[in-house]
Amino acid sequence: MGNMARLLYPIGIQNFREIREGGYVYVDKTEYIHRLATSGKYYFLSRPRRFGKSLLLSTIECLFKGDRQLFDGLAISALWQDWTPAPVMHLDLTGSNYNTPGSLRTHLDDFLSGWEAEYGIVPKHREALGLRFGRVISEVHRQTGQRVVILVDEYDKPLLETADRPELQEEYRGDLRSFYSNLKSQDGHIRFAMLTGVTKFGHLSIFSDLNNLHDISMDRHCAGICGVTGEELNVYFHEGVEGFARANRLGVSEAYAVLKENYDGYHFSTVDFTDVYNPFSLLNCLSNQMAGAYWFRTGTPAFLIRMMRSGHLELQTLGTYRIDAESLSDVQLDLKNYIPVLYQSGYLTIKEYSPEFDIVTLGFPNKEVTTGFFKHLLAMYTPLTEQKTSFEISRFVMDVQEGRAEDFMTRLQSLFADFQYDAFELRRLEQHYQDVIYIVMKLLGFHVHTEYRTATGRIDLLITTSDYIYIFEFKIDKSAQEALEQIKAKKYLLPFRADGRKIVEIGANFSSAARGLDSWIINEE
Repeated sequence: MGNMARLLYPIGIQNFREIREGGYVYVDKTEYIHRLATSGKYYFLSRPRRFGKSLLLSTIECLFKGDRQLFDGLAISALWQDWTPAPVMHLDLTGSNYNTPGSLRTHLDDFLSGWEAEYGIVPKHREALGLRFGRVISEVHRQTGQRVVILVDEYDKPLLETADRPELQEEYRGDLRSFYSNLKSQDGHIRFAMLTGVTKFGHLSIFSDLNNLHDISMDRHCAGICGVTGEELNVYFHEGVEGFARANRLGVSEAYAVLKENYDGYHFSTVDFTDVYNPFSLLNCLSNQMAGAYWFRTGTPAFLIRMMRSGHLELQTLGTYRIDAESLSDVQLDLKNYIPVLYQSGYLTIKEYSPEFDIVTLGFPNKEVTTGFFKHLLAMYTPLTEQKTSFEISRFVMDVQEGRAEDFMTRLQSLFADFQYDAFELRRLEQHYQDVIYIVMKLLGFHVHTEYRTATGRIDLLITTSDYIYIFEFKIDKSAQEALEQIKAKKYLLPFRADGRKIVEIGANFSSAARGLDSWIINEE
C-alpha cells in the first residue's frame, strides 16, 4: 500500500469547491445537472438523508456562479455555454433546530438579512418574510442584470423535526408556504430553482402555489443523480475496492460482492432499475476498509421511531410490501401511513413494478438496512440495548447452529422477561410475541419462514441450517404439550423426513398472565 497514493474520500464534505480543490474523489454528476439546467427551471428532488443532495446543490451553485476552473475535466465543461456569474441564493435548512416557536422565522430572517446587507436593500417595517424574499429576488436581478438562482437544501427539516408537535407543524407550514409562494410571483426574476428534501409532503399544500415545480424524485433520467451506481463504483473507486479486498483477505470480485450485499440495491424509479449504492456507507467502508452499518448508525429520524412505536407496523409484510406507485411521492405524517415515509427515508426501496396496475413492490435495499432496522426494532420491543443486540444475536446464532435448542429457548424467554409493556400500544399480546420472534429470526440470518405452509397446515416457525431443521409451534395460555401434539397431529415433519438433517420439534406456550414464555418441550428426531 505504501507506494500507492490512497484515494481521498470526501466523507461528510458537501462542498463542491472543497472536494475539487482538495483532490478528493468526485463522482461526476454534471451531465445530470446540464440536462436539468437546459431543459427546465423549477425542480424538486427527494432522496434519503446523507445521499448527496447537499453536494448536488453545492455543485449547481458553483456552476451558476461561473467557477469554470472547478469543472475542468468534468462532463459539463464541454457542454455549458454561459459561464457569466449569476447571483445564487442558497437556503440551507439543515443547520438549525426547530423545537421552539419562531425558530424557523429567525432562521429565514437571518438568511434574508444577509442578502439585504449584501445588496443594500432596506427591509420595510414588519414586512412579511415571504414579501421580503420576493423583494430581494427582484432587487438582486435589477442590480446585477442577472436572474437569480434559488437553491433550498432540506426544505422539510422543520416539518420532520416537529412530527409529534402539531401546533409547531401548523406554524411552520404557514411560514414555509408563504415563503415559497414568492417563487411563483417572481418568476420573471428567477433563472433556476431547486428544492431538496427527504420527503414530499403533498398534503401540506406547501407546494400548492408551486404547481410549476417538476418533481424528479422518480424520474427515470435522474435515477442515478445522487449516490453511486455500480458502474461509477468501478470507474472511481476500483483502487479503493482493491485496498478493501487486501485488508479483508478477499479476492477483488468477492470484495465487490460484499459491498453490493451491504450497500447497493436502491432503486429510485419504477422504469429505470439502475442499482444505486448508499454513498455515505460506501465511502466510509472503503476509507476504513471495514464493512459496517455506517448510514444506519447516524440515527433513525425521530418521526420514524414514533411510527414504529405506535404499533401500526406490520413487520412481516415489510420485506415485500405492495403499494400504488402514486402514493410513494405524496407523503403524510400519519402513523397509519408509514410505508411511503419508509420508502422516501431509504429504509425500503422499489423491488418490482407492475405497470398494468401501477403497483410497486417494496423491500429492504440491502443487508445494512435490513440488519440495522431489525436491531433497532429489537431494542424497542425488548429490554436489550442496541449495543447488546449484536452480542445476544451472535449467541442465538451459535445455539441454532450447534443444535442447542434448550439454550436457544432460555435465551428467548429472557427477551420477554423484563419488558415494559406499558411502553407500547399493544394491539394483541400474541402479535407482540410473533413480532419479537420474527425480529430475532430476521437477525439470525438463517433460512427462516414464519407461517410455513405444508399440505396439512401451517408451521408457526421453521428454521433451517446446514445440519438442523427446527419446527416451532407456539400456543398462548394453553400448554407446551398441546403445541407439540399439534406438530405430530398435523404431520409437519413429513416434508422433511427424507432430508437427512436432524429435525428438532419445539412446542412452546406463552402466558398472558406472566407476560412471557412460560414452558416448552423439545423433541429431537
